[in-house]
Amino acid sequence: MSTNGGVGGPRGAQTQSYSRSGRPIPALNHPKQIFDMLFVTSGKEAAAKLARSKSALDLLIANTHLLGRKLSRHDQGTLEQYLDAVRDTEVKLEKARQWIDNPIPKVDTSNLTLEAGPKEAQLYFETMYELIYLSFLSDSTRVATFQLGRENGGGPHNLLSTAVGLGNAHALTHAVKKPKGWENLGTYNRYQAEEFGRFIQKLKDTKEPNGQGNILDNTFAMHGSASSSFHLSRNYPIISAGGKNLGFENGRYLKFGKGNEDNQAGAGIVSDSGWRGKVEIEELPLSKLFITILQRLGVEANSFAGITGTLERV
Repeated sequence: MSTNGGVGGPRGAQTQSYSRSGRPIPALNHPKQIFDMLFVTSGKEAAAKLARSKSALDLLIANTHLLGRKLSRHDQGTLEQYLDAVRDTEVKLEKARQWIDNPIPKVDTSNLTLEAGPKEAQLYFETMYELIYLSFLSDSTRVATFQLGRENGGGPHNLLSTAVGLGNAHALTHAVKKPKGWENLGTYNRYQAEEFGRFIQKLKDTKEPNGQGNILDNTFAMHGSASSSFHLSRNYPIISAGGKNLGFENGRYLKFGKGNEDNQAGAGIVSDSGWRGKVEIEELPLSKLFITILQRLGVEANSFAGITGTLERV
């Protein structure tokens, strides 16, 4: 899920999910579409739609193989990358076929406003988080991602900052040195963190059907950012919550690296051109956090994005 939907571009990703081969998975941003996919997928209409998709995919694969015989070796490599995405679609269709006859769980829709969009930021946030909550409660999925905006350019996410009386979301980090700059950015960050907090509280208030604590005890949740000030990919602020029964300990403030003790927000950078400067402080790759999390969840992983090793104290 994301506010903008789709995959975006290299400098403005609009999804947090990727396939095993590294291909971005298009995010959904319309609550009604997400709800229908999760809770209105059975019956003759769904079966017919699935059959049409399968027929179209079979035809596409057949034509692609014919085309492959006429291509150069370089173009065949490009075609093979495309076929990887097609195979991902085949897997999805097969999973959908297995689920088509299963009874769809009944969920409470009283807290959903399925037609809400980013212009109604409060309702939109509440509905998107409610969809994740309901999907966990009904065990419709075990994993969810929700990207709140993107790092550059315009789009629906700008409406979220407008909803709390601020201007363009992208411009907020560039204006931190102006009067009330940090205050405005803090207001926007607080707004997003409070919505995440409400979601976390709801997980905590919901008992697990099997009696093993609450849903939050068995869920590891993260809320973070793709940059610190000036759109730097450094000194990421990350909030983690939950996961008590999974071996996670929260309620602490942890800082990693050395040399940035007195300048948390800017990671030692004081201008928009700081990304060109020499790194003079020691920081640890965020990948180490992801490896730590994966191992804690029972995934046998020793590397992530070319980085190996885990974080201590987590």
